[in-house]
Amino acid sequence: MYLNRIKLYRQLEAEFNSKAIIYFTSDRENMGAQIAHDVIDYFINQLDRIGPCQKISLYLYTRGGITSAAWNIVNLLRMYCEQLQVIVPHKAHSAGTIISLGANEIVMTKQATLSPIDPSITTAMNPIVPNTGTTYPISVEAVKGYLDFAKDQLQTTNPEILTQVYLKLSDSVSPIVLGEVYRSSAQIKMLAKRLLKNQVLSDDDIKKIVDFLCSESGSHDYTINRREASNVLKLKIIKPTPTQYSIIKAVYDDICDELQLNSPFNPARVNGEYSARRSLLESIEGGSDYFVTEGVINPISGPKGEQLLHNKIIFEGWRHDNSVPSNQTLRVSDGEEVNSYEVSGEFQV
Repeated sequence: MYLNRIKLYRQLEAEFNSKAIIYFTSDRENMGAQIAHDVIDYFINQLDRIGPCQKISLYLYTRGGITSAAWNIVNLLRMYCEQLQVIVPHKAHSAGTIISLGANEIVMTKQATLSPIDPSITTAMNPIVPNTGTTYPISVEAVKGYLDFAKDQLQTTNPEILTQVYLKLSDSVSPIVLGEVYRSSAQIKMLAKRLLKNQVLSDDDIKKIVDFLCSESGSHDYTINRREASNVLKLKIIKPTPTQYSIIKAVYDDICDELQLNSPFNPARVNGEYSARRSLLESIEGGSDYFVTEGVINPISGPKGEQLLHNKIIFEGWRHDNSVPSNQTLRVSDGEEVNSYEVSGEFQV
């Protein structure tokens, strides 16, 4: 739990000489979460409590999310610090990789991985998955793969034949969705190039990284380990010391237990009320914000008398843990001087 991790957060800050923020989105089966815009206000609250500082270490675990939300987060963090460090304990994929690209340096453990950043588009106009009623996400690489496959197989540059290839594609995928795919591809390349400037890379290095992350990796499921990120992509990767690694791993293990990452959410095993935390945003000064789904599962009889489970969601959203770590202080700045006040249950002036 949060109060148990405060000691670890203090050790993390001492090791990296920074202020630490922990952002963790669950990939628990049936109770996962992604980077989304709803976390932005909570980042602002956390950063306001920390205040402007020289260096921030963002401890990040995520399988991805909304590209524009990731862009917003990394730019917001940079407004509060001169140097941004991202610590990757395990996974910082897709939109998590975008955030990592915006750091001055990335701390990666032995098991840490980044991933390609090619986006997938999901709209009401996407193709429908048969017998489900849900839409099928269209990835930039899937569209590119189809067109490349057609060109390679046909081995032609005849515009009439290529036109038929495009028309066949548009029979399955709306032209509006295809336009959105192209727009998103161009946008994500632009964002990646701008973010990578923070690592002081040459234009040639930046182009090589963007090309690989957006197309040359071949699959969105491809993972990039520490060695490849450093030696091949030439990103500024930091290898943690044994002491740093032990702290990073301890934080991960504790959060993993709290979010039950290794235990799929199975409604059949729930009897009555449940509460499942799906994201965490924490710091020493700002406390713990968490996204949670709360509900009640009850057995009901189906139209033919069969036993069914009814899942009634009572609450789904962000909450704040009101627990306060010991020796927490409030920092107030008038623009010239910063004053610190110890937390107290009494009214103070």
